[in-house]
Amino acid sequence: MRSPTRATIMGPTQLVAQNHGKKACAFGMEEKGFALFHGSEIPPEHIEMPPLKRKKGPAPKMLGNEVCRVCGDKASGFHYNVLSCEGCKGFFRRSVIKGAQYVCKNGGRCEMDMYMRRKCQECRLRKCHEAGMREQCVLSEEQIQLKKLKKQEDDQSRMVVVRQSSLSPPNTPPKMTPEQLDMIEKLVAAQQQCNRRSFTDRLKVTPWPQISDPLHREARQQRFAHFTELAIISVQEIVDFAKQLPGFLELTREDQIALLKTSTIEVMLLETSRRYNPETECITFLKDLSYNRDDFAKAGLQFEFINPIFGFSKGMNELQLNDAEYALLIAISIFSADRPNVQDQTLVERLQHTYVEALHSYICIHRPNDHLMFPRMLMKLVSLRTLSSVHSEQPGAPGLRGCSVESRLMSQFP
Repeated sequence: MRSPTRATIMGPTQLVAQNHGKKACAFGMEEKGFALFHGSEIPPEHIEMPPLKRKKGPAPKMLGNEVCRVCGDKASGFHYNVLSCEGCKGFFRRSVIKGAQYVCKNGGRCEMDMYMRRKCQECRLRKCHEAGMREQCVLSEEQIQLKKLKKQEDDQSRMVVVRQSSLSPPNTPPKMTPEQLDMIEKLVAAQQQCNRRSFTDRLKVTPWPQISDPLHREARQQRFAHFTELAIISVQEIVDFAKQLPGFLELTREDQIALLKTSTIEVMLLETSRRYNPETECITFLKDLSYNRDDFAKAGLQFEFINPIFGFSKGMNELQLNDAEYALLIAISIFSADRPNVQDQTLVERLQHTYVEALHSYICIHRPNDHLMFPRMLMKLVSLRTLSSVHSEQPGAPGLRGCSVESRLMSQFP
């Protein structure tokens, strides 16, 4: 097997953008619409016309002279089921998200046009509904974020071309070097060892309260402590695993801490997805402690963060990764040279490249017919970055900040 040219590998975005030194082919894709024009004729104002129900499918190309069905301004496209302008689109979205209640000074009799739309919000919202705008078409910020992530993953997976011919001579089946095989065997063994060691800490965790009342003060404190202590155990497990990664101890103490401080949340999310049960929609910790979305909420997390966690876990579960693939993906996430305060970026890049090559070779052998699996897995690292940043904005949630991850990590590196 011919060794690919080494590429500079920094973060997850660069990993996807390059394929072992070969530039990936990517083409921009225009976002498809989901609407058809209602019709070319606009009925007279005195005739009440019910909103026409559109059929699913892409919207035809606009001629440029279409007008907003709400205010008569120039339309920019179909928004929330109606041909409308950008102004009415934004107004309707804001009104739905805020649950706004407006009052008309004219008894709800204002005729809506480009002037009156700024004067009477109640009549403007009423006209939006009469024109056919649907509240169920408005996505929350969380839904938009998840949709963008999903589209980004799908587009990149579709566009990034893994050229098998550039990595190995023609008619030569892919092979793994003895060093790669030995490394993967060590990773899986280390992962299993760290998991078993965590199981022994179960008795140290504050019991989950039997009181179901989410407002019960003492029960809330116990649930918070329970999840915080689970997070502490997870941090310890990640540190133990990182120390057994080939090459990790070659780094300086400062770089080891810098990598773990910023990658721990992402690794925890990867481990969480590995323990997700799609049938029960629960995540299992310490072998048999399972929690659903409501349990996470009772422990203090906001649904703005809980739902993306479960969405990510579900997406990872659909890939059906095995222990070796998870272990390699975790190693690639840890060895990201673009982490803050990393000094020896060259060494970190070289170490990460070793794991990327091993993952690519492993997938080529074990998933020979799925040529998009490799970029699809790397795109999950992009999603992890977003989830990690969302977690850092969670006020007072049990997790890394709740268990003082920095002091926990520092205690592991005397």
